[in-house]
Amino acid sequence: MTTKIAHARTLSPTLGLLGVLVLGASSAVAQQAGGSFVENFDKLDRSAWYVSDGWNNGAHQNCTWSKNQVKVEGGSLHLSFTEGQSKDRKYLCGEIQTTKRYGYGTYEARMKAGTGSGLNSAFFTYIGPADKKDHDEIDFEVLGKNTSQVQVNQYVKAKGGNEKLVPVGSKADEGFNDYAFVWEPGRLRYYLNGRLVQDVTDPSKIPTNPQKIFFSLWGTDTLSNWMGRFAYTQPATLEVERLAYTAAGAPCQFPQSIACTLN
Repeated sequence: MTTKIAHARTLSPTLGLLGVLVLGASSAVAQQAGGSFVENFDKLDRSAWYVSDGWNNGAHQNCTWSKNQVKVEGGSLHLSFTEGQSKDRKYLCGEIQTTKRYGYGTYEARMKAGTGSGLNSAFFTYIGPADKKDHDEIDFEVLGKNTSQVQVNQYVKAKGGNEKLVPVGSKADEGFNDYAFVWEPGRLRYYLNGRLVQDVTDPSKIPTNPQKIFFSLWGTDTLSNWMGRFAYTQPATLEVERLAYTAAGAPCQFPQSIACTLN
């Protein structure tokens, strides 16, 4: 099963009012979004990052977003999933999102997934109705039922169905891996540890709206065919060492960057 739950309720009711961009034609996406940056998570800059807290994304999610499950330690971001009562949920989980939106360019994350069937360790970009825009999304998701694979996928105007499972070559929850995508007008390329694993050239399957960048770790009791049967045994943590966004046409920012190798 390749079910994917939309992130239509990921944003708080008030966050959609912040930093709203007035967008023109889709060809101007790159010029109307945030600029290049590298985030090494030496600290969590609240002007750059919004921490989800006090709600969930819907009935499919068995945890409540909690700011207490978001920490920066030892030069990396830690998003945790653990037991803890909040409203009608018995578990707490962590998510962050950028306060700015970003357009065409290269997106790169170095991360280690959380361990546990029924969990989802996600690096993705998203924009949607809470921001008064159509639902566009680009995903990397490590599903806890099999951490030797990562799922890539994208949504355009809320239409998905573009899932592909890619072998990691090891267990994504046992070590750090590099996940990257290069988003251009008319082309979207996904990379895993520097290797091209998916090349999308159908314009109807490529988002056009600038999006926010997210990291999240969450669980489910109901989507077992997709994410695995949930069985909590101990806390889990998604760790992120680095995030980089290199705007289209800008110079690469660190030697290992995919942007350094693009023509």
